[in-house]
Amino acid sequence: MLPEPLSPSGAKKVILHILKKGAVTYAQPHALERMEQRNISSLDCINVLRGGIVAPAEYENGSWRYRVHTPNMSVVARFESESELEVVTAWRE
Repeated sequence: MLPEPLSPSGAKKVILHILKKGAVTYAQPHALERMEQRNISSLDCINVLRGGIVAPAEYENGSWRYRVHTPNMSVVARFESESELEVVTAWRE
């Protein structure tokens, strides 16, 4: 298990590792419904996770959440393990 909460830089390292060698999942049904409503694709989420800035972790609903943002979009993710993250929600700024 990860020693959460992670610092923003630590979370970014884990996110990049997962994008290269792990799995990205989407919260059912919340994330997928919000993404559809907001016309956001899974590729959009991946691009934000790859290139965005990680905000300090927030504890919500029993897990640490990390908001990754660009000037145009935000993605909230949580770590399932060192090799899997789950997108909780996403929105356009």
